[in-house]
Amino acid sequence: MTGAPATPEPSLPDLSAHTPMMQQYLRIKHEFPETLVFYRMGDFYELFFDDARKANRLLDITITTRGQSAGEPVVMAGVPVHSVENYLARLIKLGEAVAIAEQVGDVATAKGPVERKVVRVVTPGTVTDSELLADRVDTLLLAVTKQRATWGLAWLGLASGHLGATECGERELAGWLARLDPAELLLPQELAANPTTLPAAITQHRAARTVRPDWQFDTALGVRKLTALLKVASLQGFNAQDLPVAQAAGAALLAYAEHTQGQALAHVTALTVERATELLDLPPATHRNLELTQTLRGEDAPTLLSLLDSCRTGMGSRLLRHWLTHPLRDRSAATARHEAIGVLIAAGEGRDGPLRQALRHISDVERITARLALRQVRPRELSGLRATLLALPALRELAPHGAPLLEAVHAGLAPEGTLAQLLAAAIAEEPAVLLRDGGVIATGFDADLDELRAIGQNCDAFLIDLEQRERARTGIGNLRVQFNRVHGFYIEVTTSGLDKVPADYQRRQTMKNAERFITPELKAFEDKALSAQDRALAREKWLFEQLLDQLQAHLPVLGALARALATLDALAALAERAATLDWCRPQFVPHPCIDISQGRHPVVQARLAETGGPDFIANDCRLDAKTRMLVITGPNMGGKSTFMRQVALIVLLASMGSYVPARDCRLGLVDAIHTRIGAADDLANAQSTFMLEMTEAAAILHSATEHSLVLMDEIGRGTSTFDGLALAGAIASHLHDRNRAFTLFATHYFELTEFPVKHTQAANMHVSAVESGHDIVFLHAIEPGPASRSYGVQVARLAGMPATLLRQARHALESLETQAKAGDAQVDLFAAPPEAAAPEPSRVEAALAAIDPDSLTPREALDALYRLKSLQP
Repeated sequence: MTGAPATPEPSLPDLSAHTPMMQQYLRIKHEFPETLVFYRMGDFYELFFDDARKANRLLDITITTRGQSAGEPVVMAGVPVHSVENYLARLIKLGEAVAIAEQVGDVATAKGPVERKVVRVVTPGTVTDSELLADRVDTLLLAVTKQRATWGLAWLGLASGHLGATECGERELAGWLARLDPAELLLPQELAANPTTLPAAITQHRAARTVRPDWQFDTALGVRKLTALLKVASLQGFNAQDLPVAQAAGAALLAYAEHTQGQALAHVTALTVERATELLDLPPATHRNLELTQTLRGEDAPTLLSLLDSCRTGMGSRLLRHWLTHPLRDRSAATARHEAIGVLIAAGEGRDGPLRQALRHISDVERITARLALRQVRPRELSGLRATLLALPALRELAPHGAPLLEAVHAGLAPEGTLAQLLAAAIAEEPAVLLRDGGVIATGFDADLDELRAIGQNCDAFLIDLEQRERARTGIGNLRVQFNRVHGFYIEVTTSGLDKVPADYQRRQTMKNAERFITPELKAFEDKALSAQDRALAREKWLFEQLLDQLQAHLPVLGALARALATLDALAALAERAATLDWCRPQFVPHPCIDISQGRHPVVQARLAETGGPDFIANDCRLDAKTRMLVITGPNMGGKSTFMRQVALIVLLASMGSYVPARDCRLGLVDAIHTRIGAADDLANAQSTFMLEMTEAAAILHSATEHSLVLMDEIGRGTSTFDGLALAGAIASHLHDRNRAFTLFATHYFELTEFPVKHTQAANMHVSAVESGHDIVFLHAIEPGPASRSYGVQVARLAGMPATLLRQARHALESLETQAKAGDAQVDLFAAPPEAAAPEPSRVEAALAAIDPDSLTPREALDALYRLKSLQP
């Protein structure tokens, strides 16, 4: 999809043979050749020619042919204006862009087609309509470019006003895309021209891709655009002066955003520069394996975010998501959030307290502010903003003091009182949904509007009053003041009263038995009344535009208010989660360690509680300077992966500023969370399960440091036993000796339980299970030492494998174990197991076999039953 041509536009062809309306449409289409054009015609948006055919295919709407233009049939398809958002949403989801061409001329005075122009372009990354946006997710537009080996990224949340930038190497690019998850990618034409040279991180990302001219990705242009937008002399104040490639990306980003909106971005007032060295590294595999925002099946729940997000506003949810995906290595921000959460819990906000109840009624000030800046705000959004402003004093009373972060929130919850007063005076109590419906401006705000409305509303009263006054003035008792659509307003006098008609009466129509007149007063009223509704609506539109002009000055205050409300909502949600789920405050320490007592997997525990399952078994994890690696063995389904993931989630939650699901948690510096969990093919990119496993492991070995947390689950299982064992041992040694990372290494290679013997900073752990015959009970407890076996055959029985297969597997397993102990010849894995010897019959079975039921009398049968009962053990 392309929002605008990336190559020089061809000259406009000769349109003289087309009808005037088609000429107008084709001129607009020439400006947006790769974009669907919605051309407003009355109550429909029409699409023509190839656009109509494409819309027919994508939207399944009816395609028709009407008349001709330049000798060709006009192919067209249309969507109703009142339901256009539904169609836009479907097109945006498909990655399409739509140019909205509205009627901007006056229908009454237009000679020929009414003037139309494109007022905005809707693309996947520049959506601002509330109907097309997800409440809890920020829709981002991301521009990406490359200079030598450096990649520059600049992103914008148009509906929130968040502008960011960074630079990175190609290895880090996938992590940034996973972290930002943009809806639309802007790429320079030269880079996009050869898809085979694009990194897999870009080609595999689900975002729509838009190609822009190479000249728009220019560093000098980026500096000019960014400084002009932010109203500064240099970018040094935003720590962005040394990012030339990101500045180049910013140039294309702002040009495209302004192009789609048709105006400057007044609500974008700050630039956030994020550097990989300042953030906790969360590679794409970590996002996926820990199911931070999406499950492995691509669903939104159950995930860590879905569990955390009990926010009452969309802007609170979006901020909480940002905290989760952008945790800082520096602990000051997380510590400030921990302190604020503690104050909120102490103030009684750990459950659904009065503060969270009040937040339910707060509007999405962040998005309203953006739509106000773009002059796309709707009347009811302004009434919601007014209600929020009026609720601020009570909200400030409910928000507790006692933490620096909460004090900053209090400061942001006090915007100028004149803003609430202005909205209260200007906007009706319950305004119409759309401005074109009227009834938006409050009564009393504008005298001219009130008069126009009064004319329409009090027309009958005026006519009755005029009739009574004219009867009294003229003495004509049967005089009547009336109205019809043909002749308008008139005074009717029968023939008998014509001699009393005053001189100021002007004859309008002669009837058989009466005459109809008009007076200057009635004529003036008629002129007002007949145009009052149209004039009132025009006046309302003008007043609304004037109101938007006045509100532009309040954008910075509203932006600060939105940040304060979002912060308060996100903190209150984390406090509620901590109290409801019994989480503790983590403690940051200066020395290297991950010390967790009675840790729990938050999502698994919540799912067990929802489904009525067993209680979650909590476990400890202790990693420090002496023990940097835990080699974890034990049965399948025993809980190894759950344990590893819960450690990672606890570290991440603490780093983002949340309380954690544990009894106690002490955490040293952590700079990254790397995971290699699960098996899956990437056939689209010609990677087998084993190749993908090795690729992800290699990325970890190249990136992990002594401050990283690494999860390695069953590495080496995608190849032969000896190959896999050799690789697993080498990878474990590299992580232990060279990376020196905190590592949880789960394996079924029991040979690796010897690893800690020669590696002093490693220790064995196992998940416990109890075996009874052929049955197994998983205890899900992590205990010191290696496991004795993996219980794979028992798990296969739980999965429903046929009994004959299980017997053969047990026989082969026993033979292999015997061989391993005695060093015998290789076992035939495919040989059938020997027939089991018949066991000796029990006393009850022997006595039962000796009974001939056909020869027994009733008395003898009863005696035999008593004898059998006495033989029971």
